[in-house]
Amino acid sequence: MAKNDSLLFLMMDNETKIQLSPFEMDLLNNSEWILTKNVIIKKAQQLLEKVQQNIIDYSRQYPVIFAPPVVTVSPKISKGENYQGLPWLILDYPRYFDKENIFAIRTMFWWGNFFSSTLHLSGAFKQKHTNAIINSYEQFLKNEFYTCIHPEQWHHHFETDNYEPVKSLTPSEFSIHIREKSFIKLAAKVPFLEWDHAVKLLSENFARIVQCIL
Repeated sequence: MAKNDSLLFLMMDNETKIQLSPFEMDLLNNSEWILTKNVIIKKAQQLLEKVQQNIIDYSRQYPVIFAPPVVTVSPKISKGENYQGLPWLILDYPRYFDKENIFAIRTMFWWGNFFSSTLHLSGAFKQKHTNAIINSYEQFLKNEFYTCIHPEQWHHHFETDNYEPVKSLTPSEFSIHIREKSFIKLAAKVPFLEWDHAVKLLSENFARIVQCIL
């Protein structure tokens, strides 16, 4: 076999290994599903925009909490296609991020999973609000919040290596956990089955978080 023929055969052989399943082929030939996905993402963004307006309106009642530098930066809705392979949107407000100090209340849409509301504190903001959070144990418990147990602070999933239900901790254990960890993340989920009520539920979660850090 000539050298060029061998190379051509090798290239053809490699191509035959890249195959689609029947299901994948059906999706490839169906544009409706990706167009529908785009519509859903747009509606999810509109939903978060409504939550954002509710948050802004509510925040005006608490200038002590929402004072500069926390509200110096405007609200932001970020989006991406690949958190664990799936599309996502995150509304951050209030939001302040630097290397040592974080104050953020984050509202997330994660395709195939849930909406979530998260309080994220570190540095001076953690120190400022630690006692109030510990004293709000019963509220976090009643409203089915989770607390982050992972050593890294940038994961959003609710797997057991990242979040633990507050209800699994005694008040004393919760207090120790909050004091000893270098950052605080407390989060609650809203299932997509509650889509029609999601603006209300996510806005209420925001208000609960604020009440727990006053």
